[in-house]
Amino acid sequence: MSEMSFEQMLEESLKTIHKGEVVEGTVIDVKDDEIVLNIGYKADGIISRSEYTNEPNVDLRDLVKVGDTMEAKVLQVNDGDGQVALTYKRLAAEKGNKRLEEAFNNQEVLTATVTQVLSGGLSVVVDEARVFIPASLVSDTYEKNLEKFANQEIEFVITEFNPRRRRIIGDRKQLLAAKKAELQKALFERINVGDVIEGVVKNVTDFGAFIDLGGADGLLHISEMSWGRVENPKKVLNVGDKLKVLLKDINGSKIALSLKFEDENPWLTAAEKYEVGNVVTGRIARMTDFGAFVELEPGVDALLHVSQISHEHIDKPSDVLKVGQEIEAKVVDFNGEEKKISLSMKALQAAPEKEPAAEEEVAEAPVE
Repeated sequence: MSEMSFEQMLEESLKTIHKGEVVEGTVIDVKDDEIVLNIGYKADGIISRSEYTNEPNVDLRDLVKVGDTMEAKVLQVNDGDGQVALTYKRLAAEKGNKRLEEAFNNQEVLTATVTQVLSGGLSVVVDEARVFIPASLVSDTYEKNLEKFANQEIEFVITEFNPRRRRIIGDRKQLLAAKKAELQKALFERINVGDVIEGVVKNVTDFGAFIDLGGADGLLHISEMSWGRVENPKKVLNVGDKLKVLLKDINGSKIALSLKFEDENPWLTAAEKYEVGNVVTGRIARMTDFGAFVELEPGVDALLHVSQISHEHIDKPSDVLKVGQEIEAKVVDFNGEEKKISLSMKALQAAPEKEPAAEEEVAEAPVE
């Protein structure tokens, strides 16, 4: 390095700095807990670990190298040891606040990494300036577990900016809602009743399932899950399952879905399978006092009237049959239009032989 001229040395010796001033310097030494800067002053500038970062145990040697140049703000012209106390963190935060103020005024969408998950929301840092996103503004749906956002990069907008009160509020919810509205509009523009589209099971209830169609949810009612009978939707579907569903009805923003595709309708071939006179096998699905309903296949039930169970008199079906029991019967009536089939077990049983009538004794008339 060339020697300084007398004029340069004189100029440097006369240079003054003030508290609050922003100075630029070159790193001449880095320790684990402090950075030493040549700021062109008669004394060097010192940035402690706590004035460089909010991370308490970080080794500054991993972040800063000798020869780096940086700006810092003067905290004290003389820190007691004849050196200048500087802060990098506070200057960066001030710059960050300006950045956030601009974003607030312009409603700019910002992207940052979640640095902390708090009991009431998320904390992110933009250029060393902290932004708090309340739990109610994290998502457009209730989020029970905010921990899943830890270290995740998220988008948000600034909805409240008051750095004096240290109140800078971010909102992710409105971005998600706006995006969902766009997707919903695009979805409704391209779908029609009768379409078959792919969706993902979002939630399963006792009465059906809600399917995410990519912009809107559709309801798959329990009665539309199969041509057969579904007792419990939770035993049929799981959250995350991918399905191809039929758009049965669209009413405003409500979409009704079905898995009962017409080409799979069992009644299309029922007339041939269950022609009158055919002997069939089925399972007792449910019973009433007047008869039992027999499932011949998923979606096709038939009635076995109590009078057709046996040649013997039976008060009610449950006296001789059980739900789940497999039986064999004969088709005695078929009505395809009304989707009704009647069965008879009695028709497969031999009729009991009639007992011969008792011979009447002929009384002889008395002889007069």
